[in-house]
Amino acid sequence: MSERILVAGIGNIFLGDDGFGVEVVRRLLDCRLPEGVEVADFGIRGFDLAYALLDGYDATILVDTTQRGGEPGTLYVIEPDLADSNGPGQAMIETHNINPTEVLSLVAAHGGRLGRLWVVGCEPATFGPDDGGHMGLSPPVLAAVEEAVELVRSLIAEVRAVDGAARAVEPSAVPT
Repeated sequence: MSERILVAGIGNIFLGDDGFGVEVVRRLLDCRLPEGVEVADFGIRGFDLAYALLDGYDATILVDTTQRGGEPGTLYVIEPDLADSNGPGQAMIETHNINPTEVLSLVAAHGGRLGRLWVVGCEPATFGPDDGGHMGLSPPVLAAVEEAVELVRSLIAEVRAVDGAARAVEPSAVPT
């Protein structure tokens, strides 16, 4: 059986480059992806993402804007250390502004098991209401969307390759 993978687009399309994750998953929905891969636009619906993660995916790829100090349009692949998340019962959630870190804490607080996790992030040029709160990606972030689609596809292939290798070394049943 192949692994279940969730690709989740995160962001607010009304805040400029914060809509990056939403645009990447929109384009991924037009791609042919392997069986077991679910692609969804969660936008700003963090609670929906948390409950989706409780379904026990083997791997999750979050696609979002990531401010790390690089040039706008720079892509990052981050594999967060899940050991740093809050333990069960310690999730403090502000219901009107749930970010990805809080989503992961909420999943842990509800006893959810997270498989492998990546964040495919893009350095924004415009971000948030301080930049006028407009729709549409800036030119450098828009130019990074197709490369991000390919990054996500390569991560999916990596999960599939590891899954296939694990099945190849499992002992087969010996007839008696």
